[in-house]
Amino acid sequence: MKTVFVSSDEIGVMLRGKAIIGKNLLEPFRTLSLQNKLPFSILEDTAVSNDAEVHAKEGDLWFGLEGEAKFVCGGEMVEPKCRLNAGTENKNELYASKIKGGSEFVVRAGDWLWIPAGEPHQHSATGTARLVIIKIPSKT
Repeated sequence: MKTVFVSSDEIGVMLRGKAIIGKNLLEPFRTLSLQNKLPFSILEDTAVSNDAEVHAKEGDLWFGLEGEAKFVCGGEMVEPKCRLNAGTENKNELYASKIKGGSEFVVRAGDWLWIPAGEPHQHSATGTARLVIIKIPSKT
């Protein structure tokens, strides 16, 4: 692993790109993150409602860059299923179509949201939201 620097100018160029409908990791940051095994990315949600999910071994730290995304956190996932990795169930990653009884948060530019490992969460955006997502391994 090596030190990686991304300037605010480079982030600005990424944010000026045209939004694409759906859930996308912004390029060239996505490739940079993969090549350097970085624990963070910039996510763009445009007119999308994502599956509910829970990560058993990592928490998500979100930072709002632009727009707004609605999160539902906590509660209980309705009919959860295991994610499949190469056809094998990954019991550390569950997903469902919705959450029952969670708390709602709206993340806007400058807001932070911490979701600990093991907590169900789901996010959506009616417009375009761009967020930094940082994956933090659980100590348990």
